[in-house]
Amino acid sequence: MAPEHAVSAVPGWRLWAWAVVLLLVGLARLGDVPLFDVDEGAFSEATREMLASGDWGHTTLNGEPRWDKPILTYWLQALSVRAFGLGEFALRLPSVLAAWSWAVAVALFARPRWGEAAALAAGTVVATSLGVLVIGRAATADALLNLWLALTALDLWRHLEAERGSPAARQALWRAGLWLGLGLLTKGPVAVLVPGAAVLLFIAGEPRAVWRERLVTLLGDGRAWALMLVVAVPWYAYALDRHGQAFIDGFFIRHNLARYGGTLEGHGGSVGYYLLVLPLLMLPWTPVLGLVVARVRGLWREPLGRYLLGWAGFVLAFFSLSGTKLPHYALYGLTPLALLVGQALTGPMPDGLRRVFAGGLVVLPLALVGGTLLVLPNAPGVQPPLYRALLSAPVEIGGLLGAGALASAWAAWCLWGTRPALPWSESAVSAALGLALLVNAALAPWWGERLQAPVRHAAEAARQQAGPVAAVQWGLHLPSFAVYLQQEAPRRAPRPGELALVRTDQLATLAAGGHWQVVHAERGLSLIRWQGAAAAAAAPRP
Repeated sequence: MAPEHAVSAVPGWRLWAWAVVLLLVGLARLGDVPLFDVDEGAFSEATREMLASGDWGHTTLNGEPRWDKPILTYWLQALSVRAFGLGEFALRLPSVLAAWSWAVAVALFARPRWGEAAALAAGTVVATSLGVLVIGRAATADALLNLWLALTALDLWRHLEAERGSPAARQALWRAGLWLGLGLLTKGPVAVLVPGAAVLLFIAGEPRAVWRERLVTLLGDGRAWALMLVVAVPWYAYALDRHGQAFIDGFFIRHNLARYGGTLEGHGGSVGYYLLVLPLLMLPWTPVLGLVVARVRGLWREPLGRYLLGWAGFVLAFFSLSGTKLPHYALYGLTPLALLVGQALTGPMPDGLRRVFAGGLVVLPLALVGGTLLVLPNAPGVQPPLYRALLSAPVEIGGLLGAGALASAWAAWCLWGTRPALPWSESAVSAALGLALLVNAALAPWWGERLQAPVRHAAEAARQQAGPVAAVQWGLHLPSFAVYLQQEAPRRAPRPGELALVRTDQLATLAAGGHWQVVHAERGLSLIRWQGAAAAAAAPRP
């Protein structure tokens, strides 16, 4: 299969200027948003404990083994913390750089095939879809995994389209082996499953003689396999040797097989779950995604279109059948959809759809702000009571509304004020970058201060207590408390003299018959010093 490259593969200055702007948007106020629990808090505390212990081969959470993910994300976070100090900026920086690299990689793939306009559009779809705006600034493994998935699958396509046996074909396959190894170190078997399924589905559609030859070439390259194994196997071998059956049960069985076979930690959903979630995750690009769906037949007739549709379709089908469903699983299939949406943006588009899409880009900033401000402390359906209390902080309407209005005005100017100087797709790219800046610089800090600032303040109050003191989480699972406390905070009942973080509405029930002193209280959370049940008769309750 000969590559169908539309233009020179050498990126132009506009693509690199776009990449710089994209990075600046990703970094906007990165360190001003408290860590969100549970996921960010758990990853961050595991990284902090790894640094504190000096044991870089194993992760713990409040002293207990953490088997959720392999080691690479923790290593990258630890290196960032070593460089910039323990804080939100350092803990999130690896994810920002991974999401940025993901978007740039997509743009660099699209440019020689469809041109610079489609490259800028496809990369921007990756960077500014709402789902990526969340994981791309989260101190978790998700952005990093998606980077390896994209690099692997895109290099596998470069291998397929290059002349068989050529240096370009071999080098693309070797790179894919490297990305697979890094993916295995980031999240495990899914790093092989998704790109492997994408390429196998494409090959299965080829004539029998062709697919057999391709399969032999793919599976028979020893250097690609060696690169994957050299990167991934040492840590897995170390973990297996050190922990034995506990590692197999915790990582492979519970956090991989059990996730697919059953509902883990209450994260379930119907077979149609991702049909509802994916359009939300791809806002504001969902209307153009509808155009891609309408053109499936034509895209399927093109080799690259068939490969991308197979990739996205596998992710949607496979994870729809999974017992455990989380929104970000759908993002494993975002890259191919972003490429197809980017291509569609630079081609003919019905006037009605273009008006709907443009209107959505203008309205969405104000809709996000309006939705945020409508979540009032006693809003019906907001459960549990802790979240109602956390959201009870005074609502600062003016600044948030102003930011939303500015983002909407920017989108309107980009879409209509710059025409015909800018092509339609580049106007949409500029408008979407304004939306991303709104989310990163205004909405995320707003939500962070309400949902997580009381946790950080409680930890700061605990650190101000005289002398070393142990602290626990009583009836709670807020791992960021330990990060800000800078020491382990196990989940258990307190012993006399210990501090405990507890929900204020549960304090009387949990501490019934005991005596305690409230050290700090804020919006549904209380930090108490437990004095024990025996002291209850001798000292009055506060």
